[in-house]
Amino acid sequence: MRSIARYSASFLLLAWASIAFAQVAANDPDQRPSGKGWGETGSEASGSARPRFRRNGISYHGGPLILGTTNVHYIWYGDWSGNTAQTILDDFASNIGGSAYFNINTTYYDRSKTLVSNSVALHSDNFDNYSHGAQLSDSDVQEIVAAQRPIDTNGVYFVLTSADVAETSGFGTLYCAWHKHASINGLDIKFAFVGTPDRYPAACEAQLTSPNGNAGADGMASAVAHELDEMVTDPDVNAWYDTRGRENGDKCAWTFGTTYVTANGSWANVRLGTRDYLIQQSWVNAAGGYCALSYPGSSVGDTDPSEGEGTGHDGTNPWPLIK
Repeated sequence: MRSIARYSASFLLLAWASIAFAQVAANDPDQRPSGKGWGETGSEASGSARPRFRRNGISYHGGPLILGTTNVHYIWYGDWSGNTAQTILDDFASNIGGSAYFNINTTYYDRSKTLVSNSVALHSDNFDNYSHGAQLSDSDVQEIVAAQRPIDTNGVYFVLTSADVAETSGFGTLYCAWHKHASINGLDIKFAFVGTPDRYPAACEAQLTSPNGNAGADGMASAVAHELDEMVTDPDVNAWYDTRGRENGDKCAWTFGTTYVTANGSWANVRLGTRDYLIQQSWVNAAGGYCALSYPGSSVGDTDPSEGEGTGHDGTNPWPLIK
């Protein structure tokens, strides 16, 4: 069930979605990320490690992180002819590493206290001409990744779908993007689904006029940022998340911090390379925990009292479809 309202005169945003199964017990230590934005219980979750560190509104559960340079691999699925999305998202992946935004992830560490590096590289663009048709399941997405014969365990593989492609497990109704991992050819491969918001603009597009003149691609940039942050700090869904199974991207979904107006009248909040983008904030694992666009920087931001920290919002995500 889903109800939609408008949030701002400046932004066209999805303001609320009522998803019954996403309501989880705030104090259940066995909630584990689904990769789609809500926590899960059950055999997989109950077998997960108890938190090793519980502070800053997010907990470490003992699993691996992606350390060193994170390599971005794009798989362009469907028909992207005549679309500027590839240039926009290639520029995004080429410039997010080393930024104050991605530096937020250096507040996360593994069991040996090794920190995530502020280093990202665009490694490849690959193309798939509807090998699984225009109606995809989650397993289809994994097979699309597997068909690329991935070998990069420090890589993140994004399946980016054109506007005529559906993801039948809930794209546009339950989520705008998701991530998971799988053993492919004996290797632990991390991958994500990110559909263009052009298919569901009311649910997944932050604004109809966007900084780079392509609202779908600009919306995808925010989703890529979200899933990239999560795959680096929780690649196997057993590392960093809160008691409700929310990862760092989930805790700040659809919050944008301080914005500015670009030359075409759209809104943006970061400049990477020569482009402006409007991307969601990410969770800083320091100073009690808060959502921000950069680190270090002001610790004044949205905090999460559902995790025993701060006095900000009520811990729910009012725009929950980017997962």
